[in-house]
Formats: sequence, structure tokens, C-alpha cells
Amino acid sequence: MPQFTVNARRLDPYKNFKFRVQWDGHYVAGVSKVTGLKRTTEVVRHRDGGDESSSRKSPGRTEFDAITLECGVTHDTEFERWANKVWDYRNAQASPDKRDKEMSLADFRKDISIDVFNEAGQKVLSYKVYRCWVSEYQSLSDLDANANAVAITHIKLENEGWERDLGVTEPTEPTFDDPVSTA
Repeated sequence: MPQFTVNARRLDPYKNFKFRVQWDGHYVAGVSKVTGLKRTTEVVRHRDGGDESSSRKSPGRTEFDAITLECGVTHDTEFERWANKVWDYRNAQASPDKRDKEMSLADFRKDISIDVFNEAGQKVLSYKVYRCWVSEYQSLSDLDANANAVAITHIKLENEGWERDLGVTEPTEPTFDDPVSTA
């Protein structure tokens, strides 16, 4: 098991605004929001017939919540291409003899990484999310002529679990040399 060293100078927790999402070996441009990583384990209650009135609890099935990624609308088609692997309109509307390609079964799932960086831009945390697939795709947010906002696209990723990448260790935080004036 890897040994963790504690940076005795760092007292502040990491911020939530410096992060990047990676799949297929490269970072996806413009991701502005990622919902939290959450898992829930069901509680199985059981009771012995001889117990007074109390029950016992044990862990049951564990479920991993879907993750939503939001991105400003650009000409980048990464979200749309992945979403189309689950269901593609053009193929679904094809003639009956060509409908065997509504879904890309070979590659609709991806493993992704969510990397968190400190204020200096050093990677401090990374999470691997396994066997993700797009269950919801919104290509364009509401349009409103009276609003002052960015158009957003989002995908909702079902997944089969995640874990922290323990290979990412706490970096030595940079410092600026404090010049001492001798004049």
C-alpha cells in the first residue's frame, strides 16, 4: 500500500474550480461542471427470531450515481459523438435492412478520469470512473434573448464504479523566492 506524506504547510482544502475530464487518452475541452461522485450501499436489515425488538444491519448492493458533465457549446463534437454511440438518429431512421446499427455496441462505454488541480496548476487528485455510457444528452440549453449566459450542452454518464487513483500523490507546492534587498 502506498505511503502518504502530509504537506505540513498546506492547511487549505483544494478548490473545486480547477479540474479537467479525460477520455480516450486526451482532455475534453471546455468542461465547466462535473456533478459529484457518489455511491450508496443499501442497508439489509435482518433480525433473529430470539432478538427482543432490535434488528441488525449489514451492507447490501452498492449503486453509483450518474455523473453529469456540462460544457459550453462550441464546434467541438466530443459529447455528441459519444452520445450518438448509444443511439444514432440517422441509423435508427434507416430502412429496415440497415437498422442493425442504431447503437455502437463495441465502444459505447468509456473509462474516464476526473483530475483536480491546485491553485498552481499541479494535479493533486484523480478519480477513475469505469464503464461509463451516455444515458442523457442535451445538445443545447434553453435559449433566451433576455438572458446573459453561455449556451450549455450536457451529458449524463451512467457508470459502474469509481476509485481514487492512488498513483497521484501530493506534489511539493511551489514557492516564489523572496528577493532580499541589500541597498
